[in-house]
Amino acid sequence: MENIRLKQAQNLINKASENKNQGLHLKKPENGTINVENFENLFKDIIHGEEFIYKSLPSHNLSGKEAELFTNYLISARENIDSILADFKVIEKDEDKFDMSSVSSKTLFITTKNNFKKSLKKLGVDVQRILVASVPLKIEDMNKINPKIPKAAMKGIEKKVEHIHNDIKRKIDSLSPEQILVLAEDDLNGQLLGKRAEEEYNASTYLDNNLKDLSETELRDILDNS
Repeated sequence: MENIRLKQAQNLINKASENKNQGLHLKKPENGTINVENFENLFKDIIHGEEFIYKSLPSHNLSGKEAELFTNYLISARENIDSILADFKVIEKDEDKFDMSSVSSKTLFITTKNNFKKSLKKLGVDVQRILVASVPLKIEDMNKINPKIPKAAMKGIEKKVEHIHNDIKRKIDSLSPEQILVLAEDDLNGQLLGKRAEEEYNASTYLDNNLKDLSETELRDILDNS
């Protein structure tokens, strides 16, 4: 009997914890502390909900009033589950959710790869606020990145450098950003891009080798601290 009760409780927990938002992304758990009160409360809710299983035998049909009470217990259990999961960063707390397009609306992003541009777009950044600098902001930096580059290729790269500066200036004129942020890998290319952007456009720089895995919360923290 005890095993049956436990199995039923587990099934109710699974139902209670179903995602109400279709696109929920479950993250890898981080260090945290178990909120024992929330954990105890969710099982109290499950036990209260379980009573309706026996009360409604053999059909398990519930009246409108009974259904309201039953589902209220499930909702309460789900809220406790969500709170516990949020404490371990598996999901975000409701109060942590935010509109990335609004948060990033005063920033011009400069990055080094189209993949990073796609990642920022996926997080909710307006694509008009993202520039990809596929070459350095100074032509002489190209020799530092690739000392063996043929001289014949430098002419074309010089044109690309000029185009990037023109694009940056156009974005500044049209978007009036309050800050310019370089997001790039922590390699020589990213370091030189950040250095030149800081010198010429008073930009901030954030270098990380896992930019493709950047989360909304991490990006917001970067913006807050830039």
